[in-house]
Amino acid sequence: MLGLPAHVTACLFDLDGVLTQTARVHNAAWTQTFDEFLRQRATVSGEPFQPFDPGPDYNRYVDGRPRADGVRTFLASRGIVLPEGGPDDPPEAETVNGLGNRKNVLLLHQLRTAGVEVYPGSVRYLKAATAAGLRRAVVTASANGGEVVAAAGFEPLLEARVDGLVARAEGLRGKPHPDTFLAGARLLGVDPTQAAVFEDALSGVAAGRAGGFGYVVGVDRVGQADELLAHGADIVVKDLADLLDVADPPAPTRTDTDPLAAERGPA
Repeated sequence: MLGLPAHVTACLFDLDGVLTQTARVHNAAWTQTFDEFLRQRATVSGEPFQPFDPGPDYNRYVDGRPRADGVRTFLASRGIVLPEGGPDDPPEAETVNGLGNRKNVLLLHQLRTAGVEVYPGSVRYLKAATAAGLRRAVVTASANGGEVVAAAGFEPLLEARVDGLVARAEGLRGKPHPDTFLAGARLLGVDPTQAAVFEDALSGVAAGRAGGFGYVVGVDRVGQADELLAHGADIVVKDLADLLDVADPPAPTRTDTDPLAAERGPA
C-alpha cells in the first residue's frame, strides 16, 4: 500500500526536507550563524577562518538534530567547546544554547517574511495516506514544528506532532536516538514494527533503524542516497510521490550493525 509493506499501518514523517522545503532555510540560517561565530573567533585568535560547509558539515553534524545538539556536534568537529548555558540564553550569549538561539532568530525571520514552501509530491502522498486510512504523525527536531505545519497548511492531514518543544518537555533524546519517533508511534497507538519512518537526514534514518521500525524510507534531496542506505534506510526515493508508483516494495533489511556508530564517531 502506497509503496509500503503490508504490515505498515502508520507513517511518521520528518518535517524539514521531507514535507516542507524549509531544510534549505535551516541550512542558510546555520551557515550564517556559524560563519559569524567562526570569523569572530578567528579574528581574536589569529587563526585562519574556516567557514561552515553547507554541504558536508550541515548533513553530517546538524541536519535532523535538536538545535543544541547540532551546535555541540559541529563545534566538536572543530575542537571547540562552549559552556552549555540554558534554553533561554539570549542570542548574543557565547554558549551552546545562545548560538542555537541566534540561529533560530534568523530562521524565524525568514519563515515569517518568505513563508513555507511544501513539496507537492509529499502533499500528494500525505493525502493518499490519509485516504488509505494510515495513521499519520510528524516528528521533527524543530522547536518551530507547530508554526511550520500550520503555515504549510497540512495540519488537518496529521493526527499527532512530536517536535522540539515536546522533546524538551518529556526529556526525549534527539535523533539519531529513536526517542522522538517512538513517542510518535505511542501517540498513534501503534507498535514501532507497524510504522514507517520517512527521513531525509542521516541522523533521522539512523533513528528509524535504531528504533526497530517496520520500514525506513530515506528521502534523498541532496544526492546522498548511498549514505542514507548505509545509515539504515530500507529504500531511498527522491520524492515521496515516487512511492505511489512502487508496486512491490523491497522487504526491510536488518543487520546486527550499530546504526548509531557512524554518528558517534571514534570512541
